[in-house]
Amino acid sequence: MSKKVLKLGIPKGSLQKATFALFEKAGFNISDYERSYFPRIDDSEIELILLRAQEMSRYVAEGVLDAGFTGYDWIVENGSDVYEVCELLYSKATSKPTKWVLAVPNESDIKKPEDLAGGIIATELIGVTKKYFDKKNIDVKVEFSWGATEVKARLVSAIVELTETGSSIRANDLRIIDTIMTSTTRFIANNQAWADDFKRNKIENISILLNAAIDAKNMVGMKMNVGKDDIDKVLAILPAEKSPTVSSLADKDFVAVEIVIEDNIERRIVPELKRAGATGIITYSLNKVIH
Repeated sequence: MSKKVLKLGIPKGSLQKATFALFEKAGFNISDYERSYFPRIDDSEIELILLRAQEMSRYVAEGVLDAGFTGYDWIVENGSDVYEVCELLYSKATSKPTKWVLAVPNESDIKKPEDLAGGIIATELIGVTKKYFDKKNIDVKVEFSWGATEVKARLVSAIVELTETGSSIRANDLRIIDTIMTSTTRFIANNQAWADDFKRNKIENISILLNAAIDAKNMVGMKMNVGKDDIDKVLAILPAEKSPTVSSLADKDFVAVEIVIEDNIERRIVPELKRAGATGIITYSLNKVIH
């Protein structure tokens, strides 16, 4: 009887480092990912394969891979028939969505997409870009760009390029005149793999753990001791939508209070909690938060 294995595609390139960091935060140990296209993971039922995000949805749709991670943009670009397991709000630099933008040099006279009629647009996202201009009834030639698209902005009429923070666009003295589409990372599965009980269970387990790791990124745990005379003041400071755990202590005049909150709230309320009478305040980072 052959061993059951989930073939899982990891995006090679800009998302690679962030994806492996997310897996490690979720509790997986991965090795050899800097030297091999087949990294090792401490789960004998998962086989990892490194592939470009641009190709991932095609290989998943065709059943070469059971599941994988890629951008929504490449699912649309490839027209891939895959099952979308979940959206994962992480990327190489921030947790914000990435954008495909239409950009021209700062010195260009182009102010709006309609000004590009009859021009040439360079991009890696050919299909989506063509549909964008077709929908606007703007006649342009869209040509494929083999990387470093920003460099070509002064050789063609405009470029359509992916940006997360806009820093590369600004660094190349370019100006955004429109956004073509917004994209986030998606966990996708082959339709037949999703119908298989073993593979679906593995995929769902991975989804739960990765989302838990993402949710924990901006959360902290907080513990403190509070005198019973001060408990109402302390609870009034803690976020109303949260439900802290209040436990008895050996010293009957005190209770222990524990809560999980956003780290930006923690920074603001710690001084207030101390002034309200809380002592022994401890904050700690979290690996996973499962709702």
